[in-house]
Amino acid sequence: MGADQSKPSEPSGKVFTNEQPVQFSQDLVDHLSDRITSTSPDSARQSTLDEHVRSRIQAELSRLQSEEEQVRQQIEAALEKENLDKETELANKGAEDGKPATSSSALAEELEEVQKRAERFLERKKMDDLPEVKEKQEALLKCYSNNRTTSLDCWREVEEFKQSVASLEKKFVDSLR
Repeated sequence: MGADQSKPSEPSGKVFTNEQPVQFSQDLVDHLSDRITSTSPDSARQSTLDEHVRSRIQAELSRLQSEEEQVRQQIEAALEKENLDKETELANKGAEDGKPATSSSALAEELEEVQKRAERFLERKKMDDLPEVKEKQEALLKCYSNNRTTSLDCWREVEEFKQSVASLEKKFVDSLR
């Protein structure tokens, strides 16, 4: 029991004293002073910093792109609403004037009809089902290409082509009756 009290108390840490002065090499002193005065970090730290900056830039770029997309969608919605308002206004104005209103859907239908007509025209222009007229046309074109300077020499081919077209026209008119 009393043994703890009889022991001398020791300090919690040991203290060493040096009787000789401490000396550092000049290389160590230069190295440490260069590190203190140097403003650029070492390569490992620099690469870490660069990667962090890149990631922040990428995050900011992504955020700006998403904001841009939202703004674009808002603008498109506003333009669409404005166009619909104008169409409605024109339709109402046309109804008041007694004229038929033309909306974008009506114009789209008219455009499709015109495209169909153009396709039918081009199909008829091919003359695949009219071998007689096609044959006379080719003969006429061949004559013109052979007689570039004397195109009047192709009068027979012209007459034959005219007759074949006239007979085709007569057949077409008779089919309509």
